[in-house]
Amino acid sequence: MRFSANLGFLWADQPLPQAIHSAARAGFDAVECHWPYDTPAQDVRAALKATGLPMLGLNTRRGDGSFGLSALPHKVPEARAAIDEAIAYADAIDARSIHVMAGMADGADARATFVENLRYASHATRRTLLIEPLNAHDAPGYFLNTTEQALDLISEVAAPNVKLMFDCYHVQRTEGDVITRLRAALPHIGHIQFAGAPHRGDPAQSELDYRFVFNEIRNFGYPAPLGAEYKPNGPTDASLGWMSSLSNDT
Repeated sequence: MRFSANLGFLWADQPLPQAIHSAARAGFDAVECHWPYDTPAQDVRAALKATGLPMLGLNTRRGDGSFGLSALPHKVPEARAAIDEAIAYADAIDARSIHVMAGMADGADARATFVENLRYASHATRRTLLIEPLNAHDAPGYFLNTTEQALDLISEVAAPNVKLMFDCYHVQRTEGDVITRLRAALPHIGHIQFAGAPHRGDPAQSELDYRFVFNEIRNFGYPAPLGAEYKPNGPTDASLGWMSSLSNDT
């Protein structure tokens, strides 16, 4: 089983290039991040080249702390500027995917706006575009909450590079039945993430049995690294015991 370090939470106390090196030393196979825009792209690119790690993804900007802009009918110019910015940064560091964040909204206008912004993004890049349901405990009011809703949107957008970010933590908090939902959504999944539930901490301390989850994902034939997007309780390096204890590779 291969793993990607989400540097939004892991080694978050370090500058992004340094965190990339820390992830490589810890044995991760890839990295991903949240909002890298304050770090010059050339510095990130140099760290990726030095470590040999791929950057799996980054997010569009949050926009006024609202968890994104792309479903906000009154923010279409800002949303598209954020999409353009994310594409340019992803091109500069060769990130494989972009998480297009919807924001806090609801209703038919929000849905139509999100669909049109996703179509705009899908025509602007060949990179994978991800949409992610977030649970209402962590992100109350977020537009996208369930895998069913996400899959309906993906069908409506009808662009081959728009995929689902399936975060086992969020799905467990909102819907449960993680393995069944993962199996059903697999043809539309562009990335899988995980964290301990319900606290979003160490995956070895979770109501989900991640040893079982990882084994099932392996059995599904999913080829890419899984994104470790959890909040360590203390130094990141001290939290990494799960990498061996939950993997059936050893």
